[in-house]
Amino acid sequence: MNYIKKHTNYDSTKLKEIEYGIVSIYLTLSKFIVISSICLIFGIFKEMFIFTIFFNILRLPAFGLHASKSWMCWVSSTIIFIIIPLLCIYLYLNIYIKIIICLICIVLMLKNAPADTKKRPIINKKRRKIYKTISTLLAILFSICSIIIKNDFITNSLIFALILENCLIAPTVYKIFKLPYNNYLTFLKEHPDFIN
Repeated sequence: MNYIKKHTNYDSTKLKEIEYGIVSIYLTLSKFIVISSICLIFGIFKEMFIFTIFFNILRLPAFGLHASKSWMCWVSSTIIFIIIPLLCIYLYLNIYIKIIICLICIVLMLKNAPADTKKRPIINKKRRKIYKTISTLLAILFSICSIIIKNDFITNSLIFALILENCLIAPTVYKIFKLPYNNYLTFLKEHPDFIN
């Protein structure tokens, strides 16, 4: 950051964006290395990797909660990306349970996605609508795949990715962690001249 400050004429807002990006990359890489190492030790690296892909496909358009502190992010990420793949390996869900979970997840995705954060409010109305549509269509696709695919690990990974993402976009979970919800509304109130 010192190098960037010395060699550019960026204002404080742009510098904060760059710093946020650098910190995000650092945290992501360091968590990935640690969690991957643990998964390699337990012999579940492939399973963790597959679950992570499914989860991130949903996370991209639906967004959702971010831990407010680095240590919280470390703890939650370690639990999520080690425990959930283990559950996906050993848990059996019958077809009726899968259908019920999938229907609930589709409805909740339609209702709650996308869920923004205070640092990154989704201000544009058209963009929010696009994200909601993509998130819901992905939830439907994941649900169909989880019912027709015969591989238990893959179907469990799809379902747990749906459950986890729905938890991370739920208003109740935001309240539990004392984080603001619908941050775009707060932004628009604070910036009444902003053209949405």
